[in-house]
Amino acid sequence: MTRRKVDPRANSRLVFDGVKQTPSRAMLRAVGYTDRDFRRPQVGIASTWSNLTPCNMHIDKLAAAAAGGVDAAGGKSTVFGTITVSDGISMGTPGMRYSLVSREVIADSIETVVGAQGFDGIVAIGGCDKNMPGCMMAIARLDRPAVFVYGGTIRPGAKRRDIVSVFEAVGAHARGAITDRQLREVERTAIPGAGSCGGMYTANTMASAIEALGMSLANSSAQEAVSRNKRLDAQSAGRAVVGLVRRGIRPSDILCRESFENAIVVTIAQAGSTNAVLHLLAIAHDAGVPLKLDDFTRIGSRVPVLADLRPSGRYSMSELIRVGGIQPLMKELLSAGLLHGDCLTVTGKTLAQNLKRVKPYPATQDIVRPLADPIKPESHLVVLYGNLAPEGAVAKITGKEGLLFEGRARVFDGEETALQAILDGTVVAGDVLVVRYEGPRGGPGMREMLSPTAAIMGKGLGDKVALVTDGRFSGGSHGFVVGHVSPEAAVGGPLSLVRDGDSISIDAARSAISLAVPAAELARRKQEWVAPKPYTERGVLAKYAALVSSASLGAVTDRGLGKRRAAE
Repeated sequence: MTRRKVDPRANSRLVFDGVKQTPSRAMLRAVGYTDRDFRRPQVGIASTWSNLTPCNMHIDKLAAAAAGGVDAAGGKSTVFGTITVSDGISMGTPGMRYSLVSREVIADSIETVVGAQGFDGIVAIGGCDKNMPGCMMAIARLDRPAVFVYGGTIRPGAKRRDIVSVFEAVGAHARGAITDRQLREVERTAIPGAGSCGGMYTANTMASAIEALGMSLANSSAQEAVSRNKRLDAQSAGRAVVGLVRRGIRPSDILCRESFENAIVVTIAQAGSTNAVLHLLAIAHDAGVPLKLDDFTRIGSRVPVLADLRPSGRYSMSELIRVGGIQPLMKELLSAGLLHGDCLTVTGKTLAQNLKRVKPYPATQDIVRPLADPIKPESHLVVLYGNLAPEGAVAKITGKEGLLFEGRARVFDGEETALQAILDGTVVAGDVLVVRYEGPRGGPGMREMLSPTAAIMGKGLGDKVALVTDGRFSGGSHGFVVGHVSPEAAVGGPLSLVRDGDSISIDAARSAISLAVPAAELARRKQEWVAPKPYTERGVLAKYAALVSSASLGAVTDRGLGKRRAAE
């Protein structure tokens, strides 16, 4: 890191100092500021607290702990709020269209408050899926000293259940495998309290990836939401950010190509969510780091899947925490030359220095496999190309589903009709469900397909049916699933041309997805294709649809904005 002259109050000085800023100080005295506070580095605590989801219901307490850490270290903390929406609650409904949109709203709102208030540093605390990338996108844009705190994972429910157990129980109920009473019992026991969904779903995936990026403290990703360790993590983050402010260590000193490669490696080793592809591309975009879809293939060819974690595996995040969290895994990956150990982190030390004293997993544990005996020798995140996805698609292939699927297309223009067809028995073995017009622009908002994929598993069709979509998947989805198909159907991508009965081949070994229809026939269909009417022409969804980029670019809303304005 290049040495630079450090002014720990470089931003707040512009808001607080001098005669002309007397009105600013007068306003802040009303909220409790003292003369001494105006002379301290100012740290904003971005809280995603909300009582609308268990993922975030406890984050107000973590924000208070982080604020206490800032104040004890000689800074001045100010807690402010941003939004969250619940993926688990909105899943399978029109409300899910707002999920990915919320990532942008969170990033924009944090950037807005920090920029307007002149904070010198940031602690951002996130719980539900889009909180984490939203916080990180804002941190990258602002490039002010910052630490991310993960709200922590939920504890397992009765019989080791979690939210995916509930979705899959719906499918089991549809096929008559469980009764109404048994379904209600699952509903009442799966979610015991605060914390994010308990497998290696999107929240735990992104928390782990951010720790690997170097933007959170050690093991922040592997702590239960309701625990002493999580409160201490938040408090320590408050102290740490003041140290970063005084040393002048910014996110741009930490977020580099090598740190993003570290995040990809850890995501693969833990069999993480396909959403990590979308979110890491978006964070890298805001950090100005060149990262492409093909980087996941390049890195994935040499990184094995080691963690036997849900949804494809057996164990929960809480069980991984009990054997040591992700730090022993990271140390093993570092020793094997799969991580860049010289990357700087928010501790002020390198990744290798942080891992130096980490002890290995207990010999008796079987949650994380040794490198010599992986679950899968290469990545489960497979980027596919072909005449159905010229710009790429992302599959989650753990190997349990097989590596090749060929079947006949059964086409649905939206998630709801696909789900109904699964539950009522219309979908049968050998089908490739095509769920289209669910992309970033067409959805709009690129809904997650957890309801259909969980119903497929619950109906016992997990290895007999594939699902292809320009939407995306929950981290809880598993089976033979392909998402992020680009270009999407709403802009006339090849997915819009598929018809019932067409033959589709998904070959994970060759990274290919093919539609067995002659090019001349596809050209004829293209001439007949008519773009669907937009879902809405007003409000945030309309604005998002007008601005959003392809999923292959991270579905960001400012890429090429200047070019679009010039064209207008």
